[in-house]
Amino acid sequence: MTSIFKVLLILILTSSTIIFAQTDPEIFEKFESKFYTIDGYQINVEILGEGDPIFFLPGGPGNSHDYMQGAFGHYHKTNTVVFFDWLGRGKSDNAKDNSEYSVKNDVELIEKLRLILNFDKISLVGHSYGTVPAQAYAITYKDNVDKMVLINGFHSGAMWQANCDSYNHYAKTHFPEKWKAVDSLRSLGYLSSQEPLKTVYGNFPTKYIYYHNTKLKSKVPKTQFRGMAGDVYTAIIGPDGDFDVSGSMINQDYRQQLKDVKAKTLVIAGRYDGVSTPEFAVQYKRFMPQAQFEMFEQSAHNPYLEEPEKFYALFERFMKDQ
Repeated sequence: MTSIFKVLLILILTSSTIIFAQTDPEIFEKFESKFYTIDGYQINVEILGEGDPIFFLPGGPGNSHDYMQGAFGHYHKTNTVVFFDWLGRGKSDNAKDNSEYSVKNDVELIEKLRLILNFDKISLVGHSYGTVPAQAYAITYKDNVDKMVLINGFHSGAMWQANCDSYNHYAKTHFPEKWKAVDSLRSLGYLSSQEPLKTVYGNFPTKYIYYHNTKLKSKVPKTQFRGMAGDVYTAIIGPDGDFDVSGSMINQDYRQQLKDVKAKTLVIAGRYDGVSTPEFAVQYKRFMPQAQFEMFEQSAHNPYLEEPEKFYALFERFMKDQ
């Protein structure tokens, strides 16, 4: 077998593995829910595999774990993969009081799960909002984190606000006919969490913000599930969070502390991301110079879907390196 043929064969096999990982129709069926009682609430946790543990932290805030499981569940072949639903999300219990939905409580839930599951060090993979508690955890519990991957994330509440402003400018300038209704309702004092503004604002074609390739979408389970909890989003981002961020998110600011994070870190951004915009994502190079930074030139907010071969090759190299 010639060297060139060997190289081609390896490339074909690698590509096939990546494609299979993205299209495995049975990935959700491989996991089972187990409920742990934490602070009096039943928290849904789904674990599979052996080896070094990786906690996967979904976005929103308000999303269930499912889309992360669809994208990363196949790593049960090499690691112990841990997917869970934060309080009020997915299959976990709702809080008795919405004030319990906060970044701080999400961070503490990671630590409580680590202790319950008897792990020494864990790795964290956060996407979008999931990068927020990931960073806070790595700062607060710096000796407990081995590796951290931040996918299209936010280093501060100020960054979240700036990206809301960026998105709204895009929506206003690209869809002026639709924006007239927003302006009209805003002038009457409606907040983004109130109807009818909530529905009007939610009907903008956000796929152009979340996806560079608008034909793509995340895999979802066949069974019914709660994918997004609006009350959690409102509690953490604020009642007018799509315009004026408040809640516990606005008080998050990791910029001065990121340089002291011990965990080996990979920061991933998307060139066309309208949620975590490149203008602010590239600031990680300055605030966290020890981290590896990668811009995905053909992706928006979901590079693992839009450039899967590049993404998974990078992710696997990073996770394997010591």
